[in-house]
Amino acid sequence: MTSITIDGVARSFGSLRAVDGVSIAIRNAEFFTLLGPSGCGKTTLLRMVAGFCELDRGRILFGDERVDILPPHQRNTGMVFQNYAVFPHLRVGDNVAYGLRARKVPEKVIGERVSRALKLIQLESFETRWPHQLSGGQLQRVAIARAVAFEPHVLLLDEPLSNLDAKLRIEMRAEIRRLQKTLGITVIYVTHDQEEALSMSDRIAVMRSGRVEQMGEPQAIYEQPATPFVATFVGATNLFAGTVSRRDGEMIEVAIDGGILRVRSSVGQPGRHVEISLRPEALSLVSAGDQPQAGWGLLTGALHAVEYLGASTRLHLRLAGDRELHLTVAASPNVTGDLRVAYDPAKAVVWAKDA
Repeated sequence: MTSITIDGVARSFGSLRAVDGVSIAIRNAEFFTLLGPSGCGKTTLLRMVAGFCELDRGRILFGDERVDILPPHQRNTGMVFQNYAVFPHLRVGDNVAYGLRARKVPEKVIGERVSRALKLIQLESFETRWPHQLSGGQLQRVAIARAVAFEPHVLLLDEPLSNLDAKLRIEMRAEIRRLQKTLGITVIYVTHDQEEALSMSDRIAVMRSGRVEQMGEPQAIYEQPATPFVATFVGATNLFAGTVSRRDGEMIEVAIDGGILRVRSSVGQPGRHVEISLRPEALSLVSAGDQPQAGWGLLTGALHAVEYLGASTRLHLRLAGDRELHLTVAASPNVTGDLRVAYDPAKAVVWAKDA
């Protein structure tokens, strides 16, 4: 097992800068996720680590060894692809053994490692089955078993769950995390799914346009997003733009279209242009005649859409100035017309627009 240093790497395809000077230090046995939208450079960066994509500049080290100058088969990485890449003409056991035979491992050792790998993914009785006899989740497990059978230093996973249904994705998230902890292996995981990233990772790098927008632990990424892009990409939020009109100790008042937001922030002196993020959990519906919690602010808007989501309901309100506000409540409320929404000033995240 090993740490990984990605030092100032870049890669262009024609005029497109796919990866633009990325530096990341990944700890030994860490589950590290590259998260971002399509085209942000996360898969290109993963392929650079694997050796399938050359660097224009920079370097990559496993521990103290520079590996970007080595061919893929000398880097001792296991790779799991989005489409599984399980060979249809080979039985499960032979699929898992494929990389071992390519490395000319003795057959006795191959048998032991295949058995151990299949046991790890809980498919020990499937060795003689053909791929067409397996479900999507089982195929993905076979691909993972093949990747770990030769005991790689690093496991690389590129959108491995995107082809599975919602229920199976949740099950496989737990399975992959359990396997990583059992093996104590360093993992780089690529996904565009923020729920996957938050639930599985030790740390996350949120990527945008070939660069790292923010890097940190899942809770910090969600609760303290460094930019409006991170706030909107990682989870749902309400964004407001306005101008600081007043500061009172830790609190600032921000003039937005049609009203005032009073939030807690160290950012912003009067006259400063700012952006504010309010997550749905920072909002609470206030019944007529009731008062918000002490210290909370209050907004009023007209209900114009309701989304029933089963365990919760999303309400869409239109505030003064034709600004929208999205609010999630636990039950399906019987509400119409104008609604009052309280917000927690301490849970607002504020950025100076011209900083």
